[in-house]
Amino acid sequence: MKAMVINKFGGPKVFELMDIPKPEVRPGYILVKIAASSLNPFEIKLRSGLLPEITPPFPAVLNSDFSGVVEKVGENVEVLKPGDEVFGFVGGLLDECGALAEYALVDEELLCLKPANIDFKTAALYPLVGISAYRAIMENSHIKAGDKVLIHGAAGGVGHIALQFAKLLKADVYATVSNDEKAEIAEHLGANHVINYRTTDVDDYVNMYTEGKGFDVVFDTIGTTNLINSFKAVKTEGLVLTTNSRVELDMTLLHHKSISFKTIYMVLPILTNTNRNEMGNILYEIKKLIEAGNLTIYRDKNEFKFSEITKAHEYYEEGNTTAKISLVNDLKT
Repeated sequence: MKAMVINKFGGPKVFELMDIPKPEVRPGYILVKIAASSLNPFEIKLRSGLLPEITPPFPAVLNSDFSGVVEKVGENVEVLKPGDEVFGFVGGLLDECGALAEYALVDEELLCLKPANIDFKTAALYPLVGISAYRAIMENSHIKAGDKVLIHGAAGGVGHIALQFAKLLKADVYATVSNDEKAEIAEHLGANHVINYRTTDVDDYVNMYTEGKGFDVVFDTIGTTNLINSFKAVKTEGLVLTTNSRVELDMTLLHHKSISFKTIYMVLPILTNTNRNEMGNILYEIKKLIEAGNLTIYRDKNEFKFSEITKAHEYYEEGNTTAKISLVNDLKT
């Protein structure tokens, strides 16, 4: 089968088209004919060589998000059958090849029937960002109605899904964004207040919106050095969640304010081979919300084919993306 692979780490041009063996079905797994995928910052890090310890062996097939049609099921698979339309998280890590190919072999615990009211391209935008946001907000934030919740990067992939989850929990949501276009997205999704972090200092908006007391919960989808802003923004004994804590920081403020701090590492079940079924369970909850009209996702204005994956990475690294980049499978043997 055809696949877009990398045989070394480097810039976007390391991708190349190759013929690789079509996966053989094994017990508990499903062979899926891939229709679409989407681009996440995680794949940029894998391609660049920032996470060599978890990158699949070369030639590596990247990308975790996918949608497609079940081609064949292995032994012990009882729920899904050939012809079913599905979406999910294929892996693209360690020894599990990703979605940038004609077919992918997927653990049945990592996928779900596709929501009936959206197409393949839209479904493939959801898995990584949806699961990350769900774990942060719905499972770990303990938000109560009326809580003041600050979301950094609220128009980004994870951020704009998290905003919608926080609104479902009846929180007052405060969204930080970088420009007017992203402010419109946050406002459309129901943010109570939108803050341009480039023009408004953290101390100013903490005083403006919380009388200097701080927010009950802060979800930081930017992470790294922005975590200091989250520690400043949260109230004493408040909660900070993040999807990116790979940074050395002075944690004094965390101690002085007795802040609870939680990291969300969405791929942990893949890396540890534990509780993988939780990912499929979350996808099922996301499916129900989508079909009920309670969850939507923003797609970048530019769409790319699998054969254009180099262009997609170059476009992402220019820094002009808004929400998720759709990738459509055009590979044929």
